[in-house]
Amino acid sequence: MDPSGVFATSFRKDLALVRTRGQWAWLIGFLAVLALLPFFAEARTLAVLTSIVIMSVVVLGLQITTGMAGQINLGQAAFMGVGAYATAVLATKAGWPIWAALPVGGCAAAVFGLVFGMSAVRIKGFYLALTTIAAQFLFHFLVLNLPSSWLGGSNGITVQPAQLPGVRFDTDASLYWLVLAVGALMAFGAYGIARSRHGRAFVAVRDDDVASGIMGIDVVRTKAVAFLVGAFYAGIGGGLWAYYVRFVAVDQFTLFNSIWFIAMIIVGGMGSITGAIVGVVVIRLVQEAITVAGPQIVEHLPFLGGDVVFAAMNIFLGGIIACFLIFEPKGLMHRWAILKRSYRLWPFPY
Repeated sequence: MDPSGVFATSFRKDLALVRTRGQWAWLIGFLAVLALLPFFAEARTLAVLTSIVIMSVVVLGLQITTGMAGQINLGQAAFMGVGAYATAVLATKAGWPIWAALPVGGCAAAVFGLVFGMSAVRIKGFYLALTTIAAQFLFHFLVLNLPSSWLGGSNGITVQPAQLPGVRFDTDASLYWLVLAVGALMAFGAYGIARSRHGRAFVAVRDDDVASGIMGIDVVRTKAVAFLVGAFYAGIGGGLWAYYVRFVAVDQFTLFNSIWFIAMIIVGGMGSITGAIVGVVVIRLVQEAITVAGPQIVEHLPFLGGDVVFAAMNIFLGGIIACFLIFEPKGLMHRWAILKRSYRLWPFPY
């Protein structure tokens, strides 16, 4: 966010994420605070932050596929599950280290996503949404019906702690640092994609695929790449999830999770990389608040029962999403952009 009178003097500076010394200072300070949190934060706080970073990686991929390229994807949780299972199998049964198993798990999810991305060549909108839902059911069908010696079936797979030479990630703090490092790398990559020629091609296809084809953009390739990249991000997030919970089961990756991922980019803002992260933080914190408040409400109002309170909390959370769709359909980042424009004009009235 640049103040009034500060402008980029070259195209390279205009594309830069960080432009001033003040912005560099804020960024370094923010990253330092995140890195130092394990020294003074509680275990529960670290657990919530770790889950936020993992979800952010997955939702960044969905933002690239849906928010930037305009390809509706209701199977992101399935792609996350493919990455989690591939990483778990490679780490547990093949003995691969994390630096090899994690990216290969992401590639496995990318290949699975590419299969459904090719369907986006001929269909779009509601029909594409139905196709991606099929990915969700196909994932569950394969895991539960393949031989249990392969993927564990309904019993799941237990994952050993991640290791690097001389380092074993088996504590809350070490897992947090691992997830934070990978998450920062993936976020940096997402910002790079958004500012590259591929990102501009995604946006052009989203706005008008016919006009994009006339302008020389390979629409088929662009749609397929959008699904491939989005699924790769989901696979990396799934691999991190496998190392974090150290257990992978098919019921961890449901259609309900995919819908929540969509809700996160709606709250944060479609097409904004920062908006994806903001949406994850907002929804995850609201979910955590509901988790804390639920037992207290049952304790003070026992006649309601736990099931009623749980349903009411989910209705409340769904109401928040509905309010965003009605009153702020462009998400929080749209409101932030308005505030930034006002800041750049201040103190001038025009």
